[in-house]
Amino acid sequence: MKKALGVHVIIEMYDCDPETLKNKDQVEKAFLDIAKKSNAHALGSFFHQFQPHGVSGVVIIEESHLSIHTWPEHGYAAVDYFYCSDDVDMDVALKLFEKYFKPGHMTVMELKRGVFREEDMFKYADSVKEEALV
Repeated sequence: MKKALGVHVIIEMYDCDPETLKNKDQVEKAFLDIAKKSNAHALGSFFHQFQPHGVSGVVIIEESHLSIHTWPEHGYAAVDYFYCSDDVDMDVALKLFEKYFKPGHMTVMELKRGVFREEDMFKYADSVKEEALV
């Protein structure tokens, strides 16, 4: 299989505890812990509490980002974990998403991002080197 520049994991969590999904501080704490324990390096975060309920947030990591949007009234959370490092341990991250959000059902989709034909990767790398010399 061709090497990808990054991996984009899309996680759908259903039947989660609504109280967790309503709590901005709890969601942010969980995301920072998930980033750390899955070998990502957090650079910063921003989370917003909606009224009457719901949270959206992002953790920027050296490797890319994690984001969440919650609908407590439906017990649902939409999560993205995009990373560009072989060091990120997605198995650990998924176990922690289950621990913190306690979904009754979870689906996980993985997309390879930036998959080039090998010859295209070398062509692009050579053009960047040429621009740097100018």
